[in-house]
Amino acid sequence: MAVFKPENVEDFYEIGEVLGSGHFGQVRRVCERSSGTSWAAKFLKIRKSACSRMGLDRGSVQREVDILHAIQHPGVVGLKDVFESRAEVVLILELVSGGELFDFIAEKENLLESEAIEFMKQILEGLGFMHSKSIAHFDLKPENIMLSDRASPHPRIKLIDFGLAHLFSPGEEFRSTSGTPQYIAPEVINAEPLSTAADMCPLLSVLRLSGLSPFQDHTDEDTLKNILSMKYEFDERYFSMTSSLAKDFIQKLLVKSPSERMTAEESLLHPWIKPITRKQAAKRNRSSINMKNFKKFNARRKWKMSFNMVWVCNRLASWNLRNKTSSEPDPLEVRPLHSVLHQRPVSCACSPGTAISPPCVPENRGVSMSLQRQCESDVEDTETKTASLLRRRLSSSS
Repeated sequence: MAVFKPENVEDFYEIGEVLGSGHFGQVRRVCERSSGTSWAAKFLKIRKSACSRMGLDRGSVQREVDILHAIQHPGVVGLKDVFESRAEVVLILELVSGGELFDFIAEKENLLESEAIEFMKQILEGLGFMHSKSIAHFDLKPENIMLSDRASPHPRIKLIDFGLAHLFSPGEEFRSTSGTPQYIAPEVINAEPLSTAADMCPLLSVLRLSGLSPFQDHTDEDTLKNILSMKYEFDERYFSMTSSLAKDFIQKLLVKSPSERMTAEESLLHPWIKPITRKQAAKRNRSSINMKNFKKFNARRKWKMSFNMVWVCNRLASWNLRNKTSSEPDPLEVRPLHSVLHQRPVSCACSPGTAISPPCVPENRGVSMSLQRQCESDVEDTETKTASLLRRRLSSSS
């Protein structure tokens, strides 16, 4: 178990500029006074009392710290120190300065499957190590896959943000309804017992060999239904540049039953990752990622992230100004997951400078995916219908 130091963090580190911020705190660059080394400090606000709604529960921070302490691996962001005061906990983390993997890829004109495989291999190695320690991430998405240094000829992947991660005890039956639509497994939506296998389904949405997600739709509700069905076929318009080995890899991960899904260890041995013959290796080298669709997706994703931050700041500021009583609902209150599949989705077309009125909710750690983000539904191209991406053969019972 990691030690929470009661000392003042500023006695050991010089606090620098803000690198990022969220609902429960911010990340700042810090410089260690004794060595001059730069680190990232994650300042997390802690609830002052059990009935308080502001800040994180101290126990959840303890779990995140314990998990980071247990998974020291080259593919996972490293934890150096933890400081605690009455109001906050400060995590001193490895400074990951290379930015998001998706931004790095989106700058390229072309990307061969063999290059994408090198990134996937690193992700699988990090996951495999975590899973060997009975730890699941439960929030794999583009924002949580970073590069340690993009200037390197061989950039190193770093998995970050373990706020939803879980360490399984022997025989434990664990359920969770948190996550981000499009990057979750069917068993999460169904509120079934979870395992490390739940981390494997999102890999295909993260990988995006076709440049698009297999499950995205015009609303979160439809996206979740598509994940539950797990029935699809490859559309040549989007997968014409994808190798047969890659398609086989996809089919072995997009399996509804967690016990039949490839594990991280098995995935590393798949011929697409580790070719057995020269012919298999040649097939990978001739195939490429659909960069046109990939760039469209990434540009829209970045716009949505900016929109979400503005929205949540405005919503919280308005809520605080009205000085709501405890009987009134929190604007970021978490609701049951099943509500997503039973409520009529609200859509909106938002453009810069347009008044925002629908109840959109941002992706944020600690916020259940059941809070629909209707006005930023994951649609990369408004001219592309879901059925034309992957024509899912839905049965009458689905």
